[in-house]
Amino acid sequence: MSINLNLSQVTIREKRLKSIVGYQGTIKDLAEQSQSGCLKNASRGFSQATNCNSGCAQGYLSSITDAAIVNHGPIGCAGDVAGANAGFQWGQRIRDWNQRNVRIINTNMSEKAVVFGGDQILKEGILKAYERFNPKAIFVTTSCASGIIGDDIESTIRNVEAEIGIPVVPVFCEGFRSQIWASGFDAAFHAILSRIVKPAEKKRPELVNVINFAGSGRAVITEIFGRLGLVPQFGIPYSNIEEISRWSEAAATISICGTLGSYMGNGLEQNFGVPYVTALQPHGISGFDDWLTKLGETVGKEKEVEEYLTEQKVIAAPDLEEIKFKLKGKKVVVGMGPSFAHNYIRFLEDLGMEVVWGFSWHYDAKHDHGGCPSCTVELTKTDKDIPVSVSDQQNHEVINLLSKVKPDIFIGRHPGMSVWATKMGIPAIMVSDEYSAFGYQGTIEFGHRIIDALTNNSLALNLSKRIQLPYTEWWLEQDPFEFLKQKNKRKESENKKNVAVR
Repeated sequence: MSINLNLSQVTIREKRLKSIVGYQGTIKDLAEQSQSGCLKNASRGFSQATNCNSGCAQGYLSSITDAAIVNHGPIGCAGDVAGANAGFQWGQRIRDWNQRNVRIINTNMSEKAVVFGGDQILKEGILKAYERFNPKAIFVTTSCASGIIGDDIESTIRNVEAEIGIPVVPVFCEGFRSQIWASGFDAAFHAILSRIVKPAEKKRPELVNVINFAGSGRAVITEIFGRLGLVPQFGIPYSNIEEISRWSEAAATISICGTLGSYMGNGLEQNFGVPYVTALQPHGISGFDDWLTKLGETVGKEKEVEEYLTEQKVIAAPDLEEIKFKLKGKKVVVGMGPSFAHNYIRFLEDLGMEVVWGFSWHYDAKHDHGGCPSCTVELTKTDKDIPVSVSDQQNHEVINLLSKVKPDIFIGRHPGMSVWATKMGIPAIMVSDEYSAFGYQGTIEFGHRIIDALTNNSLALNLSKRIQLPYTEWWLEQDPFEFLKQKNKRKESENKKNVAVR
């Protein structure tokens, strides 16, 4: 689907990418249903709390160094500011910057505002943000409350923008709009593409946009790109408004995460002529090879990339051989966002581990450039058909399954999930840094990290002896996906019963 920047609101992932939050089956079935257009979301008869897409939009934008956020909603909608602030502090620390807090104001919508409208308090919030922070742009993030009562956000913004003379940009990310958290990233990128990025006055053939989160791998990427005669431009977090406005000048855009980068990368390509590199994520050897090779093909650096990768293979071979020997046959369960989950499944299988289950917190049936995600397609090329499910961090499903398959290790990308595996006595690795397992050296380091976690499991074992899980034995005896209303699951159960009767 083309990305229309004339619209004020981004089309949510459920409609644009046919995204789902409920599925149980195998990776080959998931890919087949995606490619045939038959994939449907399976609802749940019971569901636990999950995340809100406004948190993704607000958290991501709040890391722009000279911008401010006005969150138009009740004070509870600003509850995730603490997490955004912790992430922003960490990002400043790894850059050796003087630390400060995120610049976010909440309009504190009350019952009065809900009944009589919140346009006036929104105006006051924008003016207060301008006065307090002197930003170069202000992003206004919406909430369920402001969306339900129908506040005229755009009209209020236009009037205040004329008064203060800087961009005031609406970010429509009400929690009820989408079940997919990543729709919040899309809303943030839509605001940036439509109001901040400017048409290029000149093109810079050496410049490459790199879409990431905290960007801890800047030094490594700068060194690699330097070998290729390229210069990385990292963002969007920890960039300023002027830098972001010039993203249209780059020769290409590449992302550390397919889920994160899809909207921004394709939006830059479709509206500003900056090619978006669609590749596997650079985690593990085969992923990094594909990522860098396709970048080289896009910017005309094929020879330089081939020379670099040939050199790295020779250097890394002895370490990789040792890691594969120690990890061969170790059982692992993966739980991450869709691009990370399916890329890490491939990466861990490449290390000789046995992925006994893969959870993704949601799943996009296609990306904005069209077609089933490459990370999913890649997993279908082997004889093995890995069992997978889609679960927006429904802990009851994950914990139930972990208790049954009893993996040697759990590798996840959310602290709220990874801690439960540890409490069950299963060593866990939480991939908080998007550059974990990046490239050849990162792959070696992550392999040793897995070995260390498997070798010393005393923390998990001691916790499991002292902690009682919040789920009863009755639930742990059930099918993990008992509450997932999926037709093919029911048919499979019926077939099993018929076989048993015979």
